[in-house]
Amino acid sequence: MNIVVAVDPGSQKCGVAVASPKSVLLQEIVSSSKLPDRVAELARIYSADGIIVGDGTGSGPLIKKLSARISQVPIERVDESHTSERARKEYLKANPPKGLRRFIPACLLYPDSPYDDYVAVILARDYFNPR
Repeated sequence: MNIVVAVDPGSQKCGVAVASPKSVLLQEIVSSSKLPDRVAELARIYSADGIIVGDGTGSGPLIKKLSARISQVPIERVDESHTSERARKEYLKANPPKGLRRFIPACLLYPDSPYDDYVAVILARDYFNPR
């Protein structure tokens, strides 16, 4: 596969990334209610070869919704073990703490905004580069 749309499912919001084996083309957070339409749109715009969905919260019902909406692109459930922890580290590296938060050890910091999109990026990376 050359391009995938990766989804980190959630009950309220989902992380979405469009990626190739060498780069991330887009990453965003989407409302769960708008996700099927947005994934279909991204799959069409980027001519995605596949859609991957993390096997966590609500992945089963989400895959059914996506399958009903998108029939021309294969959808695959992938393992998302430990992706949230890895995404938190990447988020904090890309968005270093400011002010007094700089002095708090990284292991105690928690992002001050959602980072589900970083999880989707990690899902895509793991898909292209299995461990």
